[in-house]
Amino acid sequence: MKRKGLLIISICLLIISLVGCGKTDDDNTFKVGMEAGYAPFNWTQEDGSNGAVKIEGTSEYAGGYDVEIAKRIAKKLGKELVIVKTEWDGLLPALTSGTIDAVIAGMSPTKERMESIDFTESYYDSNLVMVVKKGSKYENVTSIKDFKGAKITGQLNTFHYDVIDQIDGVHKETAMSDFPAMRVALESGIIDGYVSERPEGISASSANENLAMVEFQDGFKASKEDTSIAVGLKKGSDLTKKINDILSELPEEERIKIMDDIIMYQPISK
Repeated sequence: MKRKGLLIISICLLIISLVGCGKTDDDNTFKVGMEAGYAPFNWTQEDGSNGAVKIEGTSEYAGGYDVEIAKRIAKKLGKELVIVKTEWDGLLPALTSGTIDAVIAGMSPTKERMESIDFTESYYDSNLVMVVKKGSKYENVTSIKDFKGAKITGQLNTFHYDVIDQIDGVHKETAMSDFPAMRVALESGIIDGYVSERPEGISASSANENLAMVEFQDGFKASKEDTSIAVGLKKGSDLTKKINDILSELPEEERIKIMDDIIMYQPISK
């Protein structure tokens, strides 16, 4: 009986040891969710060039501004960065379920999102633009009023799509799942334009000679919470303060330089 009891204790200790080791591995990773399809914030590429990071469970890599920010955060946290490619609509569920530790995906800290998750301070601030077909009658307009009668869309479940209602007489087309889909729709003439933020507009027009970005003198009305970009975290996460401290050490000049460099690095097809 004595030997049997010792054997059971030994087995229990072994199980505890193995579980403990597994937890240590998990604790040493920083799992970040992004759609990897919103250049220049994030995109998918075939190799690790220009600082891209391997996407978990695939042979692909993720690059972009969000990846660079995630790398800096992970390094300061002393953790290994793991990129989890996730559809836009799946990012919040993945975060709240614990599948990922953070959303770093060009996401704005809107009031609606803040009901279910927490956000850090902003790590990028932008403004709204329209992406149109180069050579179209919309290429050189200066006001959103000039898009009266135009077929306009935006990404599903984003404020980009909501602000289209500010254009009188616009044909608000069905929202689309991602930016690559909107670019294809624009080139094919299904839509006349889509609402985006300036970095993506620069990215789209730089990567594709058939597209142009329209900046407005008389533009969309949007709050700072809509145009700022922040890290999404689980409610009450102890990472919020840690990441805010890390971001506070990243000067605005460096953030701008990171974005400028990233736009130059982006793959043409992304």
